[in-house]
Amino acid sequence: MHRTTADLPLVAIVGPTGSGKSTVALRIAETFEGEVVNCDSLQLYRGFDLGTAKLPPAERRGISHHMLDVLDPSEVYSAGEYARRARRIIREISTCGHLPVIAGGTGFYLSALLNGLPPLPERDPALRDRLAARETLRPGILHRLLRRLDPPAAARIHARDLQKTIRALEVRLLTRHSLPPPAAAEPFGGYRTLKIGLNPSREDLHQLLDARAEEMFRSGLIDEVQRLLSDGCTGPCTGKEKPFESLGYKQALQYLAGQGTLDQAIASTQLETRQYAKRQWTWFRHDPEVIWLPGFGTSPAILAECMELVRRFVS
Repeated sequence: MHRTTADLPLVAIVGPTGSGKSTVALRIAETFEGEVVNCDSLQLYRGFDLGTAKLPPAERRGISHHMLDVLDPSEVYSAGEYARRARRIIREISTCGHLPVIAGGTGFYLSALLNGLPPLPERDPALRDRLAARETLRPGILHRLLRRLDPPAAARIHARDLQKTIRALEVRLLTRHSLPPPAAAEPFGGYRTLKIGLNPSREDLHQLLDARAEEMFRSGLIDEVQRLLSDGCTGPCTGKEKPFESLGYKQALQYLAGQGTLDQAIASTQLETRQYAKRQWTWFRHDPEVIWLPGFGTSPAILAECMELVRRFVS
């Protein structure tokens, strides 16, 4: 690929969990001298493998994968931090003459990467700790405070989304201003992006997700969580780290704490995974740039369509 820096190609594979994004990204990277950039917020964490459906190294066919296993469980990572690091990696991939291929279902992270986010202050750990302690003493107090200090921000954030509430309050208290408008964001310049969306039927996807959740537990998710709790990555985990709030891990912790049977943990994971897939569909369908293909990325016909779209895009 020989292109000017003003016309560098970038491919993004999006869609709900379980739709086959990793399969498509791997085939594109293999065919077009590409490298894969993860855009799943949970696959960033070391040790969280089974529950995130992380592609094992042995199955990556020698293709370089980036933004996988870059965080310890105790680290908190924002969309802005992801975007800054991923942009740098994408530029490095392009400099080597390779095609950057983004794969993942965290829509907010992809938007931050491509469209940018308004400039915000860095995190203030001491302030965040004080806010979290206040919320522990009086649950719901932070969102009520946000409604008083920044009503528009509070209207956009669910009352139970503590992380976003703390961040909005942090920005308001540090800057004495509301969250800046989206128009203040700086898009990722120098690239043109092909967005391919995988859109299997809801019934087929739900069947796959249900089977995958059951297999996840049967093949060792409980053992993985126990290892994380005893060994972690740089030390034992407490179970209160951010990635433990995710699908499967939350239910595994409840099972280990004696709060239900294994079958109940599996059923809860299946239900919440289907709900999560629905939210992903809703997010990506608001993007008019996505070219939707009606099937799984594992389908030979869908893979062939993807290859043709990319071939025309990079030629």
